Formats: sequence, C-alpha cells, structure tokens
Amino acid sequence: MLTLTDTAATVVKEIVAGNGAPEGSGLRIEAEDQDATQFGVSITPAPESGDAVVEQSGARVYLGERATIALDDKTLDASVAEDGRVSFDILPQAL
Repeated sequence: MLTLTDTAATVVKEIVAGNGAPEGSGLRIEAEDQDATQFGVSITPAPESGDAVVEQSGARVYLGERATIALDDKTLDASVAEDGRVSFDILPQAL
C-alpha cells in the first residue's frame, strides 16, 4: 500500500485545508492504467466507490483502483518550491 513521507503528509493536509474542502476531504489520485507513470490528482470530499484510503499523520489520500495497483509498493514524497509550487515524487518504498 502507498505510504507518505512526513513532508507529503503535511503538504496534502495543507492543500486540502487551503482549498476550503469540508472535513474528511482528501487528495484523490487516479491512473489511466495499472502501469501508469502519470497520475491525475484532485481534491475530493470523500473516496469514490472502490477507492483505497490511505490515512497517515492526519492526511487522507484516496487511490482509484488502477492507482492502487500502480502505487502499491511506492512512497509519495513532496517538495515545495520558493514560489509555493508543489511537486510530488513517487519513490520506491524503503525496506
């Protein structure tokens, strides 16, 4: 199952809260196929049917079915540039 770095958890919480999303909202990640290397990201108030839910350090990430498969053994990391732009990186999970 996807894990989050501490930085990613903080960024996810800030993005969701900064958009005025209702309590329980999270970041949803979807993929076109299970071998995807590019992902769609959106803020959503609740998981869709079939989504996997990752909760870590107060951050909620909802994974669409194909994203769940593609990211099963991965870690989500994030960085914030000086101008405030956020970048997410997908890393292999540490053993």
